[in-house]
Amino acid sequence: MKISIELSQEQARIFQSTAERLGLNPEELARAGLADMLGVLQDDFEKAATYVLNKNQELYRRLS
Repeated sequence: MKISIELSQEQARIFQSTAERLGLNPEELARAGLADMLGVLQDDFEKAATYVLNKNQELYRRLS
């Protein structure tokens, strides 16, 4: 999948300098940042789902 976003001049400057400092091209930096964010969101969702399921386990047992 290819995604296109528009950055302000300042955001583009910061993004480019960050990529250069890390020795990455901008596409690699964007991919890494997105992968990291999605991983955090997935972890948060799994923790929340586990909490709700454990908290309501007795209720689910009674309803079944």
